[in-house]
Parts: sequence; structure tokens; C-alpha cells
Amino acid sequence: MTVSPFDDSFGPDFGSDHPAPPPLTMEERAGVLDDLAELEVFRTLLEPTGIKGIVVDCPDCEEEHHVDWALMQANLRQLLEEGQTGRHEPPFEPNPDDYVSWDYASGYADGVAALAERDEPSGHRTGRHAREE
Repeated sequence: MTVSPFDDSFGPDFGSDHPAPPPLTMEERAGVLDDLAELEVFRTLLEPTGIKGIVVDCPDCEEEHHVDWALMQANLRQLLEEGQTGRHEPPFEPNPDDYVSWDYASGYADGVAALAERDEPSGHRTGRHAREE
């Protein structure tokens, strides 16, 4: 089972007959924790440049969802705690230029790390992608 911060296949539980989702495996939990750590790096680097959050392709509605930093973090935390996320309303008429893909944010963070590594006065390589730690 692949888990994403928009895993709402079970939907909200309004007294329905849907069983609670199974708990995340240790591997899935580790992946979500890695995503939370990366998200914090992305926000720290990109928010000062005017980027408001992440754009995510939704497999259910086949549209892009523009998710601000705080909501993405809340979705990931809910996924950790409950094994699923609830449905959230998208922002009203978001400016797509204010959001970047996860891959873009990851590449941006890698670029910043590479510059920091290059500029390290000791000559020791210190920059690593968050997934390598």
C-alpha cells in the first residue's frame, strides 16, 4: 500500500461502515517522518522567496492541489497519527506560481546544499540531501 499525505481513500468517518485504516508500517512511518523533515527544509528555504507551499497531483480528481506549508505539515502529521488524512478544501483561486512540486523543492534544496558545500572553507564536503541522512 502506497501512502501519501492525501490518502483519503477511506474518507472522513461519519459513523460509516468503513473500517479504520490499518496502522502504518514502520517503513511507512519512517517515510512520513522523512517527508516531514524535508518539508521543514523546503519551507525554510522557499518561504522567504514567496513560495507558499507544494503542488500535488491528485490521483482521485486528476487535478493539481495547491497546499500551503502548514496544511501539508498537518496532513503528514495526521497521516502519522491516524494512518490517513481527511479531505481539505483547496485554497480559493491559488496562484500556481506560488507553489512548487516536491521534486522542484527537493532539487532546490540540493542546489543550496551544493553551493554551501562548494563554499565550505575547510574543503570538507558537508552538503547532503535529506533522504541520505
